Amino acid sequence: MHPFVFKPVTLPAGTEALRQHIRQFLKAEIDAGTFVPSRNTWSNTNTAFSRKCGQAGFIGMVWPKQYGGHERSALERYVMTEEMLAAGAPVGAHWVADRQSGHQILRHGSERARQTILPRIAAGECYFAIGMSEPDSGSDLAAVRTRAVACEGGWKISGTKVWTSYAHHCHYLIALARTAPKEEDRHAGMTQFIVDLSQPGVTLRPIYNIFGAHDWNEVVFDEYFVPDDMVMGQVGSGWDMVTGELAFERSGPDRFLSTYQLLIESIRQLGDQPGERALNEVGRMVAHLATLRCMSTSVAGMLDAGAKPVLEAALVKDVGTTLEREIPEVFRHLLPGEPIMDDESSDYQALLGMGTLKSPGFTLRGGTREILRGMIAKGLGLR
Repeated sequence: MHPFVFKPVTLPAGTEALRQHIRQFLKAEIDAGTFVPSRNTWSNTNTAFSRKCGQAGFIGMVWPKQYGGHERSALERYVMTEEMLAAGAPVGAHWVADRQSGHQILRHGSERARQTILPRIAAGECYFAIGMSEPDSGSDLAAVRTRAVACEGGWKISGTKVWTSYAHHCHYLIALARTAPKEEDRHAGMTQFIVDLSQPGVTLRPIYNIFGAHDWNEVVFDEYFVPDDMVMGQVGSGWDMVTGELAFERSGPDRFLSTYQLLIESIRQLGDQPGERALNEVGRMVAHLATLRCMSTSVAGMLDAGAKPVLEAALVKDVGTTLEREIPEVFRHLLPGEPIMDDESSDYQALLGMGTLKSPGFTLRGGTREILRGMIAKGLGLR
């Protein structure tokens, strides 16, 4: 049985100064008109802002300096992340590359991949998508059917990925593919590859959401060639790398701050004389948020120590996305007026409307709650 222990962590010395520095940076960019605070911050793309983040040292913070990084701790990066999200900064362009793809390349990529890709990510000039999900497989990554066949100098990939977020804005994608037939061990025989989306053999097809926005893509590989030095780690070790990668993807503050601005604005809308029910709901939400932050920083501390807190990350993701999905539903009933769909308006009803529209996806992206709860149950010895 896996004991779930979220040991409290102490933020490093100098963290408060870093926090104030980031806040000053964000205020200066808002005042300069670089961006308008967004309600869907880590999905919004602003390449000019990403480059400014790179220049300020806010991307690749924990990576070695030889690859463009800044050799800071994971907890210092955590402070940067939550400040960006709380401010509604448009970090979407570099988000995946900084959160997980760069870490994977640093740990498992070839030296050529490290030297040619990581400095560009750290500069805010290179963006990544995640090539895991496939048609008809849901969150069951072991059902991957995309295949990679060895050829002279590398591999040829054929197959389809789906729900690939913002691939149309990205330079690269890390794809999970089968390099050996399925065995009794469903998790064997898979490998990850760095895919240059500018090369022939890969086609992106847009998938539009109900609001008409182009958030996702279907990505089709037709004998796409990947050179040997763009293979991640050892051939056949893809499953272990994917599960390690998901600890970065599932445990951060982006898994409970997606509707943070809606929570803050809802509290403002309630005013200084809210009713008893409103007080109870606000207290409950804030208590959940504080607890999640403690759990999430604990996972950041584990990652900083080199651990692989896969199950702890799953728990943070499940509880966190449940909270951020609940926020629009709770305040929709507490405040007068109807939600409207207008992604450009700063009106509260538009903020509530877009939060209501997008919240069902929070518990799906990054692994559905059913999959996560199965992992957690197994870790607790309940299945």
